[in-house]
Amino acid sequence: MVKLTDEERRMFDGGKGRLRQRAIENIVRYAEVLGAESLCTVTKATVFCGRHSYLDVCGSDGFDAVFSKVQLGSDEIIPFDSISPVCSTQSCVAPCDLTSWAPLSQSEEFFRLNQDYLRRANEAGVTIAGTCSPYLNGWIPLPGEHFVTTESGMTMLGNSLWGACCNSDGIEAAFWSAICGRTPRWGKHVREGRRGNVAVHVSATPNSRMDWDVLGKTVGDRLPSGAVPVISGNFVHVSFNNIRQFFTALAVSSNCEMCHIPGITYDARTREEAFDGISPEVSFSVGFPEMLETYEKICSPGEGPVGLVSLGCPHYDIYQIKRAAELVKGRHVEKDVTLQVWTTYSILEMARVNGYLSTIRDAGGEIYTSTCPTTIGRPFLERFPGLVFDSLKQSGSVRSSVSSPNYLADVEGCVDAAMSGRWIKEYRWRIR
Repeated sequence: MVKLTDEERRMFDGGKGRLRQRAIENIVRYAEVLGAESLCTVTKATVFCGRHSYLDVCGSDGFDAVFSKVQLGSDEIIPFDSISPVCSTQSCVAPCDLTSWAPLSQSEEFFRLNQDYLRRANEAGVTIAGTCSPYLNGWIPLPGEHFVTTESGMTMLGNSLWGACCNSDGIEAAFWSAICGRTPRWGKHVREGRRGNVAVHVSATPNSRMDWDVLGKTVGDRLPSGAVPVISGNFVHVSFNNIRQFFTALAVSSNCEMCHIPGITYDARTREEAFDGISPEVSFSVGFPEMLETYEKICSPGEGPVGLVSLGCPHYDIYQIKRAAELVKGRHVEKDVTLQVWTTYSILEMARVNGYLSTIRDAGGEIYTSTCPTTIGRPFLERFPGLVFDSLKQSGSVRSSVSSPNYLADVEGCVDAAMSGRWIKEYRWRIR
């Protein structure tokens, strides 16, 4: 039996309206399944708004009916008209860019429908941010703060780097928590669930963003279910962009929600502190040979024509856009290639003010927001004979949608491929 506070009991009994009642009913059932004895207050959330393709299962475009059926699990139509006043809530990626639809193989009708879904979420209190990287907008949970998110990389980042508390609850549960401001006190929300239980030694020395990306999947592929790895090695150049790339790749290649890197992540200044008195259940090492094996499995072999070059997963920050602008300045994208850079609304405006947007456009590229190729999906991706990404997450996710050759490179290799219109072996990753 889940113990509720007086405030939670009022919600559960309907004293805060039917929407909050339904949300906390779902949270309580979820807690009972998990074996959680109480709930904790959620003060930050990201939620999956917009008219995503998976909502087609409802056979309807009516917002209230779709939201009630899919997000609340209710045949009763319950209007989504508010979120918890204690929960700062942003939207994750949507299926459309902020302003464009035709270049992404979408209809204006679908674009307008998506805008209507976002408007309804905004009217309920969700801040429309349209990003997998809410921290770029100042949404940063503090140590000990309880949050929910629909983004696996954000779960890893918040738990590990900042010492905040989050489980991989999923799209529906994130909405429940944003509405009622509660989540089960279980898993990474309690100390016992945050202890390290797997020891990983890295013999390679990752330097670049791509190195860390490949390392993340290499470790993730080898983790047992429920792992909280403690990772040791000779780590240099551990920039924020390197570590968020690592966390993203680690999250999508496993069910890992948190890791410790002693001296870098919040909960563990030392290896002993990370394991908190327990012995590792599993230990293994990875190095350059294992990383190269991972890369070769992801990146298509051979050489060939390129149709799409996509930069930014997670969404680029302003300095990554600056670097892309430097690389394309004075050059021009090959006529049959689409070059895209993905970021947030706020970073796009900074790129415009600083001249990076015009530089990229002059070269034949474009900066988009709010979504990504994977979220847009097959109708867009199947147009291209070859795809090049600078993100292992994007490359791996797209692989299940289309059969075209799929290549993975650092930003320099990606830009060179966009300019030449071809993928050649010189663009392939090698650790330095």
